[in-house]
Amino acid sequence: MLLERFLFLLTGAFVLLCIGVALLLVASNPGKQPDQPVVALAPPVTLPPAPAESPTPTALPPSPPPSERPSPQQTLDEMVGRAPEYANFFKRLREEFPTEYAAALGAFADRRKAAEAAGRNETESVDQYVSEAVSRLRQARGALAAQADTGPLSKVFDMQLKAMRAVAAQDPRMCVSFLYGGADQDFARFAATRRPLVAEMALTVLDAIGNGIAKKIERQPPTEADFKTLESSLKAKGLNQQAIGALLDGKMPDPPLDDAKMCAAGQAYLEALRALPEAARLRIYGLAVELLGRS
Repeated sequence: MLLERFLFLLTGAFVLLCIGVALLLVASNPGKQPDQPVVALAPPVTLPPAPAESPTPTALPPSPPPSERPSPQQTLDEMVGRAPEYANFFKRLREEFPTEYAAALGAFADRRKAAEAAGRNETESVDQYVSEAVSRLRQARGALAAQADTGPLSKVFDMQLKAMRAVAAQDPRMCVSFLYGGADQDFARFAATRRPLVAEMALTVLDAIGNGIAKKIERQPPTEADFKTLESSLKAKGLNQQAIGALLDGKMPDPPLDDAKMCAAGQAYLEALRALPEAARLRIYGLAVELLGRS
């Protein structure tokens, strides 16, 4: 059935629709984080001179206990002060989804305790906090975005296209990585410079979920005719059967499509979806978001 063919992209390459924020942020933090938490340090210690008769050095005082580190909330407040692009997202998340907000902070507290118990000194970044918050929001409430009104639901997919175009303008190889959820060092450097875009994506997910909770619009699943129309639209955009198969079935031709062609095919897919008749488009959008929310 055509529906089974299209489920590949809805659950595979399209997974970035609601968790693209997390993937962008994970990719942007391969090692050293751009923001370091403000850690409470002990005051400088002045050692007295060692007695002449004793070669034994004076012992240093113990390091401050882990309990003296700032809380995840304090750390987040400090880091958002240095990354104001995320201020509105965290403010709205705390007000509109306090349970998920608290869960994200709790996850960082647990991670910090585990690192301390293992003797690791791990860094934290504001990007990690955004990633954790969006992931938890998607897992807990993501499917509700399928019930959002036309505008908020459509904007999730518009943001996906906007992000893909931004990546494509810099490097087609990174564009393909973004399409399939991969990450490399070049992509990491790109994502680290795109906080306004990441913040906009995060707010778009939040808006769609909040609107879905309020509107509760029930949509029918896509029909065979919807998918036939989409495939015809892809052909009309100049995609050959190899490119369509790579997108919809996950079957790469031999030899595989080059990065520029695959990147263009991914953008053509999102453009073709956006150009579908509204009823068909929203049925496919709704199914995609519902599957992502339940994944």
